[in-house]
Amino acid sequence: MKVFVTGGTGFIGGTVVRQLRARGDEVVCLARNPAKAAALEELGCELVRGDLDDEAAIRDGMRGCDAVLHAAAIYEIGIPARERERMREVNVGGTERVLGEALAQGIGRVVHVSTVGVFGDTGGRVVDESYEHPGERFTSCYEQTKWEAHQVARRLIADGLPCVIVQPGSVYGPGDTSQVADLVDRFLAGRLPLVPFPDLGICLAHVEDVAGGIILALDKGRPGEAYVLSGPATTMREALASVARLTGRPEPRRALPTALMKALVPIGPLVGKVMGQPPNLRELISSADGVTFWADYGKARRELGYEPRGLEEGLRDTLRAEGRLPAEPADEPAAA
Repeated sequence: MKVFVTGGTGFIGGTVVRQLRARGDEVVCLARNPAKAAALEELGCELVRGDLDDEAAIRDGMRGCDAVLHAAAIYEIGIPARERERMREVNVGGTERVLGEALAQGIGRVVHVSTVGVFGDTGGRVVDESYEHPGERFTSCYEQTKWEAHQVARRLIADGLPCVIVQPGSVYGPGDTSQVADLVDRFLAGRLPLVPFPDLGICLAHVEDVAGGIILALDKGRPGEAYVLSGPATTMREALASVARLTGRPEPRRALPTALMKALVPIGPLVGKVMGQPPNLRELISSADGVTFWADYGKARRELGYEPRGLEEGLRDTLRAEGRLPAEPADEPAAA
């Protein structure tokens, strides 16, 4: 199978590309920066230079492909207002262009990578694919633009696009550069005296499992359907407690008062770097204070065979791959 991929230089997309190549698929990657895509070229991918606003590059790269996998997006929480339009252009406009071109070319298999974030704050509930965003408020620009992109995919599906939507939760693994990974890094470096938003509800899944689930959706997903590709529901506090157990470090127990962060909102850009937080503290608080992004992956398990590893197992695999687990004691020699 020949697959046109966007987002191949990203954390999830790069893992998907590697798994596709490992099983022998041809892969064509849209790449804005060829230097950044050197690893894709080493895997044997064909590179098409262009961005999500380059209609000609999208059209030419997709021509002759059997499938399209659209994974490109800007994922950042706490961005300043001046960056919102660019996020919308990439997340919404890019989806319109890629999926619209797939419909125009009659591509037979299409996967759009959405997110459980399009459900918004689930209010402490673990929801499934039938859940709809309440529409009262969006916790971040990312959430809103990915919700809008999700609606683009739905509209094009109604127009005849054979598209499967996948919805990862929070994704971790070796090489992760997300804000969750940064929090773990600071904890392991002894620079996390207070935990921000310990009760933030997330569904953590290992990147290898999510990438495998995306390929399962490409192969077995029913066009027009959506599949949650999450991990077990947990909280930031519980995730850090797992890291503490695995590394033998004291569990972080003290929370950073949200009231303090709210008081710092006016000078967010100044204190953000010091606190290891993005510049827009108002949006960060909106997306994390008392919020849950919990969703169940039962449908993907039943229909696709998706089965993510448990949180502690996945964290252990990640920490081991990064060389951050304590050395195991050598076996003592048997008595004579």
